[in-house]
Amino acid sequence: MTGPTVVRDPWGVPQLWAPDVITLSRLHGWVTALDRAWQLTTLRWRSEGRMAQHLGHNWVSADVFARQARLEDTARRAHERLDDETRAWVTAYADGVTAGLAEATAQTPELAALEVEPEPWQPWTPLSTLLLQHVLFGSLPAKLWRDHVRRVSPAARQLLDAAPGSGDGDGPAGGSNAWAVAGVRSATGLPMVAGDPHRTIELPGVYQQVRLACPDFDVVGFAFAGVPGVPHFGHAGPVAWGITNAMADCHDVYVEDLRRSNHGLEARGPDGWAPADTRIETVTVAGGVPVTVEIVETARGCVVVGGPDEDRALSVRMAPRVLLDTGIASALALLRARSTQDVEAAWAGWVEPVNAVLTADDTGRVVELTAGRVPLRHNDNREGPVPAWEPGHEWTGWAEHGRAPVDDVAVHANHSSALTSPHGRDFASDARVDRIADLLAGKATFDVDDHRGIHMDTFHSPAPRLLARTRHLAGLSPAAEGLREELLAWDARMDADSVQAGRYAAWRAAVLRDLCAHPLLAPLVAGDLPTVFAPWMSVGSRVLQRLEALLDDPPAGFDVEAALAAGLEAAAAHEGTWGERHRLAAVVVVAPGEPPAEHVSVSGDRDCVLATSSLPDADDVAVQGPAARYVWDLSDRSRSRWVVPHGAVGRTGDPHQLDQQPLWLAGELVPVPDDRLGPRRPA
Repeated sequence: MTGPTVVRDPWGVPQLWAPDVITLSRLHGWVTALDRAWQLTTLRWRSEGRMAQHLGHNWVSADVFARQARLEDTARRAHERLDDETRAWVTAYADGVTAGLAEATAQTPELAALEVEPEPWQPWTPLSTLLLQHVLFGSLPAKLWRDHVRRVSPAARQLLDAAPGSGDGDGPAGGSNAWAVAGVRSATGLPMVAGDPHRTIELPGVYQQVRLACPDFDVVGFAFAGVPGVPHFGHAGPVAWGITNAMADCHDVYVEDLRRSNHGLEARGPDGWAPADTRIETVTVAGGVPVTVEIVETARGCVVVGGPDEDRALSVRMAPRVLLDTGIASALALLRARSTQDVEAAWAGWVEPVNAVLTADDTGRVVELTAGRVPLRHNDNREGPVPAWEPGHEWTGWAEHGRAPVDDVAVHANHSSALTSPHGRDFASDARVDRIADLLAGKATFDVDDHRGIHMDTFHSPAPRLLARTRHLAGLSPAAEGLREELLAWDARMDADSVQAGRYAAWRAAVLRDLCAHPLLAPLVAGDLPTVFAPWMSVGSRVLQRLEALLDDPPAGFDVEAALAAGLEAAAAHEGTWGERHRLAAVVVVAPGEPPAEHVSVSGDRDCVLATSSLPDADDVAVQGPAARYVWDLSDRSRSRWVVPHGAVGRTGDPHQLDQQPLWLAGELVPVPDDRLGPRRPA
């Protein structure tokens, strides 16, 4: 029998074969460490709250949160509760990472600059990495935002607190797309599944292109760096799947009443005072003063804002901590899937974030479903922090999920749908789902290449509605009037080389600035939350989400027509293209002394299908975008295509570190690897 094998495709994507599942998992960990030693090292530090120890005070808030949320402790305890095979599978991956890091250290300049040796991975480190990737993808940040508005500027609540299900409250989590085309709409007669998950764009990318093969299965897909398997997007040959965030309300926030007594720290719950679990930890800070943190956990959850000696304390209740389960067993089960029924069964064990799943197989079946743990509790819990001492806010069980067969097409875009609306409150607008549906309706049948136009669609549907408000403005200067006519005739496409898109963005930014300066909104800029939550507390981003609604029903004293006219006057002198304003600033963890990553111009914008969004503020520097693109063809996997923003390898200076970026920018896709792997059978 042939031993473990690593083959690279022309893009450096590792194709791995091993004689059994456990050996394959170790091989996967090993090759990931060879390709991404610095990324894996920092992922571990982040999940354990140790980044500041190596990279300084800018990481203190994130380190404190990781410790307060008890990510590593949850991972360790969840690892102990795994079934034997899954535990061995995860442990083998960690062992492979340890072996790969030992080999890769000499070729990792960041580690050399810091003069650190990579530490052996614990068996549970892949689980803490998985928790790290998802801990802020739930409803905690949205509830903190609503609480912030109500405390700082209560009169702004109606302006900025979108009604449940309105499509104005997605925050930074929205942007992902997925769609499926049934056989009747496919050029091959069998289904296709396509999509583009949107996340903060990191370098190296969060997703790793990989092929995992052994006698049990042969799967291509996107792995999370640091985690075994390909849980979110994969093609197993006879079946394929993809997901988007279902935007479910899976976290609860409690206002805790804490006191110190002779018995230690206590927290008041519905049944009175009870002991709280507490410990003291120290965050070491490179070049700075160590930070002492009191870690507190009550019967509700982990305190992540404030504490017993501060004005308030907020705890968060999360399913992985309650269940001591990260859902990793689903990832192993997905690798063995051969049908949509297998995929559904595998997703039944998922925890969070809750996903909207599309899956199709080579019998022609296409199914959409939701998966993950959504607690049953009082509706008040969905709005924001609730008093820990009042009865009625407890979790009483888990919501059931729906599914539906797909006969024609299905589109998922973080929006409120029949499957997702029962589980959430804060959804993306319908702009992307409606646009994708229109594009799918515009063609009778699709081949693999046809999906590229959907991935790269830059039509910005709010623009014509916003610009129509300027049509009857009077008293404009000739330059502003000329700009208005130019923009009213513009095709509303946010292309990087478009001057009109750049001038529209300058006008929109001026209107946003006027709104954000309003006395009801300006106080919201100053916040008292830990900086780890800053992206979700951006007033500019929140006003941008609600811009149309705010112009329809503005705050008292705000002159909408004056703001629109002033915006035109300010933007009339703007001559640059959209791409000059809208440059991708990938998040890069650099060692001291390293230069930042080069910024590149990108097309798209918030509410485009190509959702390249700005964070943490409403400037036009893009931080989010498609972290991967894929088209899975169920008629022949070798016809499937994919791409990532940078490259398959995360090692500085490697030829495959950035070789896919030009393709990603242009919307091109490359073939998935399809080399022959494993032992050859006799003819």
